[in-house]
Amino acid sequence: MTSVPDRPRPVVGAEEDVNRYDPGYRAWLETAIRKVRSDANRSADTHLVRVPLPHEWGVDLYLKDESVHPTGSLKHRLARSLFLHALCNGWIRPGKPVIEASSGSTAVSEAYFASLIGVPFYAVMARSTSRQKVELIEFHGGTCHFVDHADEVYAVAAGLAEETGGHYMDQFTYAEQATDWRGNNNIAESIFEQMSMEEHPEPAWIVATAGTGGTSATLARYVRYTGRSTGICVADPENSAFFPGWRDRDPAVTTAIGSRIEGIGRQRVETSFIASSIDRMMRVPDAASIASVLLLERLIGTRAGASTGTSLWASLRIVSEMVAAGRQGSVVSLICDPGERYLDKYYSADWLSDEQIDIAPYERRLEEFMRTGVMG
Repeated sequence: MTSVPDRPRPVVGAEEDVNRYDPGYRAWLETAIRKVRSDANRSADTHLVRVPLPHEWGVDLYLKDESVHPTGSLKHRLARSLFLHALCNGWIRPGKPVIEASSGSTAVSEAYFASLIGVPFYAVMARSTSRQKVELIEFHGGTCHFVDHADEVYAVAAGLAEETGGHYMDQFTYAEQATDWRGNNNIAESIFEQMSMEEHPEPAWIVATAGTGGTSATLARYVRYTGRSTGICVADPENSAFFPGWRDRDPAVTTAIGSRIEGIGRQRVETSFIASSIDRMMRVPDAASIASVLLLERLIGTRAGASTGTSLWASLRIVSEMVAAGRQGSVVSLICDPGERYLDKYYSADWLSDEQIDIAPYERRLEEFMRTGVMG
């Protein structure tokens, strides 16, 4: 008879209790969340500006002016959502820094919220970021960490978080998760509420741009969830991976150089860009984006960043199509941030010359459009 070797037996009835409840941290967390939520409670909704177009065209164009947020851009909404998401997940801790990979506007807004709850903030960005944005980040208490190439920001931000024990916010991964697209005063719900008394309350198209992809995902999901037929168009600048990735249904697409239009366009297709939710995309030349914001200044007296010009060019093309087809209706887009942040770039003749950007052909096309309703 062979003997059976003894086997370790589980300890029956053993109990374990690991209690990590920290009353001091939870008190800090409650205060931090209240401060972030109170920012939204203090703020009125952003304006929906009607762009003057000839009435006989039968097509109305509106721009939701996100530049009036406390930190001056559409990214204020995103930053607030990202902070609430990270706080509720237990990722942000007292005294530990928040780190973000950002070319500017998101970093400005995140610096504001980090200061609001009393934690350090570091923004990892390309050295080419406009000086005005750098100064705004520093004004709100943030520290800028520069890299030579835009595609380095991800790894450097993650490494800085590990080195400091802080939290890498990673807007490009979490933007579409952090925002409640079903409602809760998101940008889509706000647009439709503000449009409700207009002549054409349900827009034929809403046009957005993509930096993370979070805004376009929110808009696209909301129109489907609420049973609307509004189309969602994303306008993309030169040197961005979003357009070819969407066109070719290939999320692995990358580009060799970064976008010159700050805040939008990426060299890779970001996780938060939900390509399957987008109905239409246009690739917009940088010169067309800049010509469009110069036209906008003449039309409504407001300077906007070139990302607004990217979506405006696409919006005007859609208006032109509707006019040509005799189709009445409305189109909505966004003013993403103020042009004062880019006086040394998109509003500078010297910068345009250095970058070899000729806006004259696009200015002529816009002039023809304003006369005839046709975008040549």
